[in-house]
Amino acid sequence: MLDVGWQELFLIAVITIIVVGPKEIPRVLRTVTLWVRKVKDMAREFHSNIDDIAREAELDDIKKQLSEVQDFDLEREVEQTIDPTGEMTNTIQEMITPVDEAKSLAEENAKSVEHDEGDVDTKALTEAPRATGN
Repeated sequence: MLDVGWQELFLIAVITIIVVGPKEIPRVLRTVTLWVRKVKDMAREFHSNIDDIAREAELDDIKKQLSEVQDFDLEREVEQTIDPTGEMTNTIQEMITPVDEAKSLAEENAKSVEHDEGDVDTKALTEAPRATGN
């Protein structure tokens, strides 16, 4: 980190002993240790705050993206892309209406045929082709 070797540490120790004196070295070391601890704590707190800010910023972006995905209406997007004027939709609706009417008429006719079937003698219908040889 600071790239301090054993030679530099030895030089610092000798200068400290000369300047401070042997009696005051324990008090100076305690004070230096206390300051180093405070600086480390401040650095750790600063680092954690920066991490929290980054995490919150990323979470806000993720929340925004999720809300955009949830609000996305695929059907509307496809309609706007394929048929922005609505002309194609109207044409298809016009084509479907007669088909629906024909379907309902066919269902009504099928119901009336089912009611008429009950009146017909089914045994006579099945034996008639046999008698003719078909």
